[in-house]
Amino acid sequence: MGMRWAVVETGDGGARLCPLDRDGRPAGPVLREPSLAEAVRSRPEVERWVWRSTAEIYRRLLAEVRVERCYDVEAAEALLIGHEEGQSGQPHSLAAAWARLHGRPVPQDAPVRTAQAQPSLFEPGSVPLPPGTDELTALLEVYAGHMARTERAEHPDRMRLLLAAESAGMLVATEMGRAGVPWRADVHRKLLDELLGERYPGGGEPRRMAELADEVSRAFGAGRRVRPDLPNDIIKAFARAGISLTSTRKWELQQIDHPAVAPLLEYKTLYRLYTAHGWAWLQQWVHDGRFRPEYLPGGTVSGRWTTNGGGALQIPKVIRRAVRADPGWRLVVADAAQMEPRVLAAVSRDRGLMELAGSGEDLYADLAARAFGGDRARAKLGLLGAIYGQTSGDALKHMADLRRRYPAAVAYVDEAARAGEEGRLVRTWMGRTCPPASVAPPDEAGLPQEEEPSPAYGTGSAAARARGRFTRNFVVQGSAADWALLLLAAVRRSLSEGGLRAELVFFQHDEVIVHCPAQEAETVAEAITAAAATAGRIAFGETPVRFPFTTAVVECYAEAK
Repeated sequence: MGMRWAVVETGDGGARLCPLDRDGRPAGPVLREPSLAEAVRSRPEVERWVWRSTAEIYRRLLAEVRVERCYDVEAAEALLIGHEEGQSGQPHSLAAAWARLHGRPVPQDAPVRTAQAQPSLFEPGSVPLPPGTDELTALLEVYAGHMARTERAEHPDRMRLLLAAESAGMLVATEMGRAGVPWRADVHRKLLDELLGERYPGGGEPRRMAELADEVSRAFGAGRRVRPDLPNDIIKAFARAGISLTSTRKWELQQIDHPAVAPLLEYKTLYRLYTAHGWAWLQQWVHDGRFRPEYLPGGTVSGRWTTNGGGALQIPKVIRRAVRADPGWRLVVADAAQMEPRVLAAVSRDRGLMELAGSGEDLYADLAARAFGGDRARAKLGLLGAIYGQTSGDALKHMADLRRRYPAAVAYVDEAARAGEEGRLVRTWMGRTCPPASVAPPDEAGLPQEEEPSPAYGTGSAAARARGRFTRNFVVQGSAADWALLLLAAVRRSLSEGGLRAELVFFQHDEVIVHCPAQEAETVAEAITAAAATAGRIAFGETPVRFPFTTAVVECYAEAK
């Protein structure tokens, strides 16, 4: 373990800090510095800074100095309390961790501050410690407790790696928020004008949406006014036409032969664009040529990231035309190829699937050649069906063949589903733990939102089946999210050590975007490829599994798709 120092900010803008030993205990006197930036800048030999919260501390510090590594106590507490007690989602502030350590009532976390593109003077602060409790003392006690708790984990080495990876993700998220995604507001406005039409005075719907709303109403008969933005209105209107709907999702509407369907589907598409990335969004979130969302690493229970407003992880394809590199710069857009099936191969240690995941760039095509008569679409459906628990229709037909060819892989997700149905906890490869059975399974990325959900896996009550389907996916999706943290850390380190001007500016679960001078693009693409291999080796050990990326060097984000 390299040199570590714990640090807290003081009320006068200064900092208090001290070195730590291998067990996380003080290894020297407490020192004072006039500022946190000076404390960090004057100690380049420190291998890792231990502090309360990266999101709060590093955001201010980054204006003056960059930190290579940190240990985020609050992020670590969230992972450890979930691992130890199966209580994911419990309060994890420094105050909560200290209270837990001392057997005192645990305070609730502070409410998530209002999403906004610009900082506010009135953002809620951190949860206060009890009166008279010294923050540095509390930080040191909690950190030493973390070291001991990590040693008691099911796989201590993996848990240490997960804690380090989560903290690295916090650094990346803060830096990406500061750098921002290069965004052409003029291009965005032109797209909105072309797609939505002019805006009417008084805040009414833009012209094209109003036209489609009228068309939907006319399709249900003269004199009827149907609001296409209100699902109940649509369901009732179809019911009057003798058509029963359970929802207004795209997949269900597409099965209906009715003149209202086409304008309704177009309206829904434009409505999402108008409300999520329309003129109001552009005014709030894009400033000085940059879109700067606040990323929340581990924002979902599986470890996938979310954002606090801005919708950065759901940028519509058409709006990606506004994401454009600065003059003389490029966007290096890298997509992981079949990430989750490759992760399943690595964590299940299935020899056949590992060999398949190491043989080529397109795992689905290779699988199709071996087991699906060359039909890539069927191969993809079958393998993802095993992960997501789709055991009806075509997916069910392929499950028996997959189980015969890749028994360890299918058994791995089968056991996770069984554990979920029985109310047991499951973990990712590195130790991230699912919520307890008392918490309803979240609606995460098991299936695309617009697709028809398939019957849940297994037997028993509907709730048990739903949890089983969730835990089946959790062990793969969560392990993939953990691997992605290591990927980001490796890319970040490579860019820094290479002395490049390139910046990480965007990340979602299987995609990374780096903004860089045109002459650095090839080096950046190579760095991402190398980082993927490094992350796979660190996360899963030496396996045949490869984690290839499809990489595009473009001036406009839309050109990469």
